[in-house]
Amino acid sequence: MLHPLRVCSTFLLAALASCHRGAKTDAAPAVVAAPLATYTPQRIAITPTIRVMSSDTAPLVREFGTASAVSRFFDGELARLLRERGVGTNWIMPADLVRAYERNRSYASDPYNLAIESVRPIKFIAGSKYGEPLSSQLRTMIALHEEARFVLLPATLQFYGGRTVLRVALLDPRYAEARWVGDIRSDSIPVQTRSSLTQVAGRLADLFVAP
Repeated sequence: MLHPLRVCSTFLLAALASCHRGAKTDAAPAVVAAPLATYTPQRIAITPTIRVMSSDTAPLVREFGTASAVSRFFDGELARLLRERGVGTNWIMPADLVRAYERNRSYASDPYNLAIESVRPIKFIAGSKYGEPLSSQLRTMIALHEEARFVLLPATLQFYGGRTVLRVALLDPRYAEARWVGDIRSDSIPVQTRSSLTQVAGRLADLFVAP
């Protein structure tokens, strides 16, 4: 027959062990700073922001005049913020891709007219494959830049719910596969402003190097 004190001790130890296990299970996962930092030494081609999704009365579109002007401003901010972080000095920026296209129109893919529909769905995640015509478009694009290894594709820039949201993917043209996919959001504000575009561009740059 077990001694009452020994029985109580046994139950107490079991309870403590159970609490300890529960604490591990419920712990929040650690946030990974700069999850794309391993790609910074690679030569990456950054396409222009392909599509700006908004209504005709969206404040930013009205301020800039056209959706394409919004896209160009965002692309410029992203390039600037990457340079400030010391990242992308050997990357191919959107303006570089546009110049290469202008010189090789009969061969090159128009960087503003890429087939992004396969990248936009929520089900398109890291490890997902993408098909034609995007596959051929990106292979042709990086063929003009022989050292390019990956393509960073800002697919859509949207304004809704008081936020500016960028759908972006890091793609591997050799295998027609996504390495990383995500939506980057600005803080919630009553009206979208230029600062919201800069904020999203900064958060995209932060994926490659911690601020």
